[in-house]
Amino acid sequence: MDTKVDHTFRESRSCPPMGHHSHMPRTTLNSCCRTFLAALLVAAQLLMPPLARAQLPGMGDGGEMTVSAERQLGDRIGRELYRDNAYIDDPVLQEYVGAIFQKLLVAARTRGELSPEMEDRFAWRVVLMRDRDINAFALPGGYMGINLGLIAVVGSRDELATVMGHELSHITQRHIARMLDKQSRQTPWMLAGMILGAIAASRSGRSGGDLGSAMIMGTQAYAMNSQLSFSRDMEREADRVGFGVMTQAGFAPQGAAAMFEKLQYASRLNDNGSYPYLRSHPLTTERISDMQGRFQFRLDAAPPMPLAMDHAMIAARARVLTRPGVDVLRLWVDAASSGEFARSSPAQQAGTLYAAALSAKDLRDFKAARALAERLTARTAEDPSAAKLARWLNAEIELAGGGAAKAFTLLDVKSKERPEMLLAADAAVVTRQPAPMVPVLRDWVATHPRDATAWRALANLYGAQNDTLRAVRADAEANVAILDYPAARDRFKAAQELVRKPGAPIDHYEASIIDTRARDVEALVKRQAEEPPLR
Repeated sequence: MDTKVDHTFRESRSCPPMGHHSHMPRTTLNSCCRTFLAALLVAAQLLMPPLARAQLPGMGDGGEMTVSAERQLGDRIGRELYRDNAYIDDPVLQEYVGAIFQKLLVAARTRGELSPEMEDRFAWRVVLMRDRDINAFALPGGYMGINLGLIAVVGSRDELATVMGHELSHITQRHIARMLDKQSRQTPWMLAGMILGAIAASRSGRSGGDLGSAMIMGTQAYAMNSQLSFSRDMEREADRVGFGVMTQAGFAPQGAAAMFEKLQYASRLNDNGSYPYLRSHPLTTERISDMQGRFQFRLDAAPPMPLAMDHAMIAARARVLTRPGVDVLRLWVDAASSGEFARSSPAQQAGTLYAAALSAKDLRDFKAARALAERLTARTAEDPSAAKLARWLNAEIELAGGGAAKAFTLLDVKSKERPEMLLAADAAVVTRQPAPMVPVLRDWVATHPRDATAWRALANLYGAQNDTLRAVRADAEANVAILDYPAARDRFKAAQELVRKPGAPIDHYEASIIDTRARDVEALVKRQAEEPPLR
């Protein structure tokens, strides 16, 4: 939905997207917004071949920016996101969102929207941000960002899939590269206009300053209008492709209709600030008509989708994890005993109980948290997906409340589901029983090498076994996973020093791995040092 590019580089609540639509939380504006905006100006000059500045791409291609260059730019922005205080890797939410994302990727491949080169070289990662704003955004190189505020308000996984399908289509259609290609051709004359304006503004006298300001503003306005016109075509394309991808993936078209109705309603209210997604995705009359026509042919007057119990619990978790404050947490605890609770549906009750139990845990009221979790377990007993979420929450509460041994009994140490595996690993460390979980986590990171949280959990397990060398190496790999190569290099050096320590028992196989990885990371550090700054 429409992107506006702010060439003034001002810090605003509506952060213009790089390849798309981020309105990042206020705490992230200093790092992320400047990164995204600066990247628009420098990426085409520094990452694209000179020929790209002289050729106009067609609407269906990705310009002259290579897939590798786009991934490189995405990694640079992703590195900033991982460092941001708003970044969160919550295993439960990540599992829920990741399952939707994988289905959409399969559908995009089936429809021919995903080329083999993109599938192989792009990151294809969903980054969660601890922000109450209702927003999502696409980034270069296969990264997608989702605010917890969006997860908290959507009424079904189908609604969430609608937004994610739209954003995924911006990636698969290479809208980021095409925007950068257009930007690279605007940059020379735009900078020239701004330089001339700066020269005029520097002249003595009021008239010189006014003339300079007018020249700068006029140049920026023309550039923004040109970029906006270009992005509207992309938004229409993302609407069309995204709708096809989400329905191909098996998600109900009613979810798209419900999400569209919410956005349209918020748009009629002129966006009161609750939906920053609309500020980067304004619903034009043309797009509204096009989307309504598409729904009319696909929906067959299907009834609204009921609220699923597990989704209600996921939305509740997202609300609590945005850190709304002590007073709000207390209100959510009290909501489980209100008269309105008794009148609500079973799914709504499950969501209310989940939010209440998690809020009580965050308030360190573990007696209340356990009581609420017991009620939640009873409420979800007949829904397997919801019951699993309730069991994980019970274990989480026990871990936080000093009941690690009980938490261990609630979990399956052989589970291959990431949330349960990580909870079991935490319980194993606290109870000093790491042995069962080490091979489970080791196998996981072998197939998911970019899972920083799993690497750190494995490091803790090795530490509990007094296996310092492997613990340090796992910690180094965790830094690699979040693209912090200097920190990873330091940890690999520490591991090498352990190997060289006189009298230390040497695992030659592990030492060989460490030496190889240390060389690989050193090369990455050197390459990173050669990159021009984004700021």
